[in-house]
Amino acid sequence: MDHGTQRDAPPGRRAGPGAVPADPVAGRVPLAVVVVDREGLVSHWSRGARRLFVLPKEEAIGRPAPDLLPVSGVLPEDGDVTGYGSYAAYDGLGPGLESSLDGHLSYPAAGRARLTVPGNDRVDVLWWAYPLVGPGRERLLVLAADADGLRRDHAGGGAQETTVERMAPGFALHTDFPGAEELARRLPEILPSMSVGESARIVAQVLELGYPILEFSQNERVPVTPDWGVPRRAERRARRERAARALAAGEPVPDELRDETEDLEYAAVRERLEFLNEVSGRIGTSLDLSRTIVEVSKAVVPRFTDVAGTYLREQVVAGEGFPDGVPDTTTMWHRVALEHTDEPGRWDDVVPVGEAMPFPAHTPFFQCMTSGEPVLVPRITEEMGHAVASQFEKRDIRPLITGRSMLLVPLKARNVVLGFMILLRHPERPVFNDMDRVTGAELAARAGLVLDNARMYTFQENVAETLQDSMLPHIPARMAGCDIATRYLPGTLLGRVGGDWFDSVKLPGARTALVVGDVMGHGLNSAAMMGQLRTAVQTMAGLDLPPAQLLRNLDDLAQRLGDTHLATCLYAVYDPIAGELHLANAGHIPPVLVRAEDGSSELIDLPTGAPIGVGGVPFEAVRVPVAPGDRLVMCTDGLVEVRGEDIGVGLATLCESAAHPAASMDDACDTIIRALGTGGGRKDDVALLMVRLGGIESDAVAEWRLARDPAEVGRARAAVREQVHDWGLPKLAGPAELMVSELVTNAVRHAHSRPVELRLVRADTLLCEVDDDDHELPTLRSAGPDDENGRGLRVVSTLAREWGASRTKAGKTVWFELTLPRR
Repeated sequence: MDHGTQRDAPPGRRAGPGAVPADPVAGRVPLAVVVVDREGLVSHWSRGARRLFVLPKEEAIGRPAPDLLPVSGVLPEDGDVTGYGSYAAYDGLGPGLESSLDGHLSYPAAGRARLTVPGNDRVDVLWWAYPLVGPGRERLLVLAADADGLRRDHAGGGAQETTVERMAPGFALHTDFPGAEELARRLPEILPSMSVGESARIVAQVLELGYPILEFSQNERVPVTPDWGVPRRAERRARRERAARALAAGEPVPDELRDETEDLEYAAVRERLEFLNEVSGRIGTSLDLSRTIVEVSKAVVPRFTDVAGTYLREQVVAGEGFPDGVPDTTTMWHRVALEHTDEPGRWDDVVPVGEAMPFPAHTPFFQCMTSGEPVLVPRITEEMGHAVASQFEKRDIRPLITGRSMLLVPLKARNVVLGFMILLRHPERPVFNDMDRVTGAELAARAGLVLDNARMYTFQENVAETLQDSMLPHIPARMAGCDIATRYLPGTLLGRVGGDWFDSVKLPGARTALVVGDVMGHGLNSAAMMGQLRTAVQTMAGLDLPPAQLLRNLDDLAQRLGDTHLATCLYAVYDPIAGELHLANAGHIPPVLVRAEDGSSELIDLPTGAPIGVGGVPFEAVRVPVAPGDRLVMCTDGLVEVRGEDIGVGLATLCESAAHPAASMDDACDTIIRALGTGGGRKDDVALLMVRLGGIESDAVAEWRLARDPAEVGRARAAVREQVHDWGLPKLAGPAELMVSELVTNAVRHAHSRPVELRLVRADTLLCEVDDDDHELPTLRSAGPDDENGRGLRVVSTLAREWGASRTKAGKTVWFELTLPRR
């Protein structure tokens, strides 16, 4: 390990520019540390690298790494290896360093090389290369050490020989190593961006687990590479390799190798348990389904596999339920994530994320998803690669998979297969074995539970959103004489369903009913109560009940539904012809009226009234004159009320922000939302209804009083025809005249004592209303060939854009609308 200080060379060894002095503390190995960026240039050059390669840092930074580092994988055969003992025969440590430097390898590699150093002949260098993953620019971490120094350490015998149990890339430790605290303190000196606390954790982990772990970068772990370094004795490594081959082949292990076998099995089990624990800690950090999918994919690459593709059922991705039973050949699977260590973009065009596809019965994928068990393919042959590639139309996937080892693991929860993962290893890496199959199954089981939790949360969230959307009305932006804009904000992500609502209802006489209400509490019960009250308000508004009477009836209804819920409600009727608001309040916060004349705003002074559900409390209504261009702002208390603050502060802010000039109604709503800071601190739902009161000019209204005489029908037809032409609507004269004739005929026939009133209104549509003093509402019916009556309303229903009838205090009103022609 590079400590950054020069020590005296030990007796008998010449100190030169390339010499690396032996560390007097047993078990500590001096290292050169070099970091290579994604362009192949050196970005970090430690003091140990300066001493080993005899090159100052300022001359190394920014230069191509292959120009500075040894790239040969083995010692030259004609080199002088006398005195190196077992090290001279120790080869096969992996590909040359150039494979790592040019990015061809995505897994850790190790080797040795002979390096010519000025003034010091040649130095034998042992090196380790770790590919780095993550968002940073760093691509490769290279560690190097003087092999001659290691040989002298081992040849020295005595205490040093017994303390160097295993050589890890970066340090050699024994469980009795006395310098652990010193190691933890000095580790940050050679590894960029590592804190002292992090280094202490790594050292403690090495001491506990007994195999090397090295970390680099702020976020990602460098893969574990046990037994890739220089062993204490070549014989020990040879015995372990023989034991490992016997275990892999399922052959009996010789007696002399049983200790090595037990060590290998113990270390492998410990490593896999540690890996699974680490993966469990990295996945499931949120209930967001897409984020969970990415976490699962990133947790296994590159430490366990080189490629990880995740497929989920179509219904899982959509947050929906799916039928019972095992999947079949018609089940659609969405590729939701693909993580790999290949060069960027290599997989994107061939197997893009988001693609959906079924899998035929003869494929290993189908076997995995139907059996719910892992499927292991040690090597994908050309024949199998061709079979898999046949599922991808016009895309050749064979170069990406042929020759690789494949492990398919199902993602299950509650014995239901939600999806599966395709894990692939590069041909250079060891193939997946039975222990990997067990590890992959355990990994998939943990990931399946996390995904199922996220799926259920997504499903419940979708149900809540659907319920809320179904209960909130879709109000048109334009109604007779007014423009409307609305906003609804749920209180929290976990409480999307609440009791706040708003609505608007078309009334006779070109009037509009406006309502905002709030059922106290949250959750499905409050939402259900809100839905019932909203429906009741719509029904009673359609009967044209006065505001105070409507709230009285609504309170009675709430009493019949039960006394478990209370609600506040503000109900207003806007008459654009009379230019007034008729309002009544049931415990709700008052509305704001913004005057167009001077831009001032004020809270409308209303009798507060008791909330709906209290019972036995009278309601009062007031009339407020308004002018064209005035704005009415109605909202729930979630917008203005903050726990711990006086509600008067919020109401004052509401008045101020409502008066702020805005280019449109939507901009005006957004200004209010921003001013009251609903993004933080407020947990209640917010409903906001803003209305620009445009009014209807007097010259757009025509009225006539007709006697109860059948002769008045002709007069009504002539008056309507003339007025429609005066308004420049000649195309509407014919249908308007015909329908007026039918309605006036019925009114004259059924009126009792009062004259019949006829009114035409030109607004967004051409509205015609006929009033009489008969309370019996007309009904649409089918007339037979011999019937004398029943055809008039059929004509109106066929020709009108809309039509209807409602009771009034004096009798009833029958009306129809015609769409204005485009100009």
